[in-house]
Amino acid sequence: MSWRPEIDELKRRRELAREMGGPDKVERQHHFGKLTVRERIDAMIDAGSFHEIGEIAGRAEYTEDGELKSFKPSNFVFGTAEIDGRPAIVSGDDFTVRGGSADASIPAKRTRSEGLALEMKLPHVRLVDGMGGGGSVKTIEMAGRTYIPELRSWEVVVRHLAVAPSVSLALGSVAGIGAARVCTAHYSVIVRDTAQMMIAGPALVEWAGGGVVPKEELGHARIHTANGAIDDAVDSEAEAFARARRFLSYLPTNVDQLPPRLPESERDDDPQRRDPDLVDFVPRDPKRTYRMRELLGRIVDRDSFFEIGRDWGKSIITGLARLDGWPIAIFAEDVNVYGGGWDADSCRKLSRLIDLASTFHLPLLHLEDCPGFLIGRESEHTATIRFGSQVLAALGQCTTPFCCVVIRKAFGVAGGANHKPGSHHFRYAWPSGDWGSLPIEGGIEVAYKAELAEAEDYDAHLDRIRERLNRVRSPFRSAEYFEIEEIIDPRDTRPILCRWANLVAESVPVGRQAFTYRP
Repeated sequence: MSWRPEIDELKRRRELAREMGGPDKVERQHHFGKLTVRERIDAMIDAGSFHEIGEIAGRAEYTEDGELKSFKPSNFVFGTAEIDGRPAIVSGDDFTVRGGSADASIPAKRTRSEGLALEMKLPHVRLVDGMGGGGSVKTIEMAGRTYIPELRSWEVVVRHLAVAPSVSLALGSVAGIGAARVCTAHYSVIVRDTAQMMIAGPALVEWAGGGVVPKEELGHARIHTANGAIDDAVDSEAEAFARARRFLSYLPTNVDQLPPRLPESERDDDPQRRDPDLVDFVPRDPKRTYRMRELLGRIVDRDSFFEIGRDWGKSIITGLARLDGWPIAIFAEDVNVYGGGWDADSCRKLSRLIDLASTFHLPLLHLEDCPGFLIGRESEHTATIRFGSQVLAALGQCTTPFCCVVIRKAFGVAGGANHKPGSHHFRYAWPSGDWGSLPIEGGIEVAYKAELAEAEDYDAHLDRIRERLNRVRSPFRSAEYFEIEEIIDPRDTRPILCRWANLVAESVPVGRQAFTYRP
């Protein structure tokens, strides 16, 4: 007796599983400019590294004699793989089978993918397309009952945030629990013209009295990258996969490791490189601006800056970069947006970056040009001080080395982010540094109101006060009192920061933090 019949049956079932929803549904997926789940997995990972788990799980029908009559595979595919030579869990929804809904789902597969990522401490890349396992009205008839919603196994998804990197890609029309799976990640990406994300689709919105709203108006990329629900938008699935791989390259496999330094053969930017243009980079006129992103690019390793969340919270630039091959988290004010003032959205964005740095042991660098919190009616109505206080709390709780270079302004409470509370760390300033509790220009007429009221020539006397104050606002006066530790030649910024990166890179204790990363 041989087991060949069973082996042949296994081969047959695997072939059926690989047909997914059938040729017509696959063609429809391609018609709308989208890859199938298996094509996506192949594009995301190192060639030939995917080992599928639960390949032959699905819904089967049998003849009276017990012979397999038909088979519809589960609409969720997952397994282990390698991404740039490192192990990971990769999972994806198969939209060709019932649009990714619960009608064709086997929940245990999704639960197992999340559980393996958690217990094996592996990165998890989710390729989300559809309901993401959520139910539909048809589920009621199939089950013969309604069900009360429970977030079974959701605690596994949340616990994984404190253990290993997670990336979610919105690659189609994503709704319900699928949308929550996109947002519950360290980094999320949406494809602009072929994907949308929404709490509920157009039919349910119309039923609830929200009117007829196309899915593009509910969940287009421009909506959710502007409000921060999704980090970034790209133009193609290929670009989404590339951004996921690049994001992971800055992070360790899990929290028990340090972020990986680039091999020496790939470090092609001299850590001692001095940029002669930086000496004149910041205008002397405080009303003139400059390009902070260009400055970032000149200081960190060439082409290493990876911006996160460019389309929201725009007054603060956040992202990852490298210094002499070492990964870091970096943020800086964009002086072309609100003068660099912190608003509610930019504070929310920055809090997430700081928590990411703490979770995965990334040294944190701040290039500061901060006039303080954005002021005015809108800031009060959006609770800017609440979210700003959260940023300052996150900075104080941050467990990784911190460094700040004051490029120009550091004013008010937000300007205090040049220092991490309770920490001894490196801090530098360019000669263009200008700081205080509030800008002199905005406070003279209030502070000297009585004196100006008695002056014969108001404007002339105001100019004399301004000149008097300007004589003592030099950063060199602060350096005399050790209120700023070092004033540096701007051209030396990269060598100084590369030295800092090498000093602190291995000084961070690994392991889980006392608090869990919150998406």
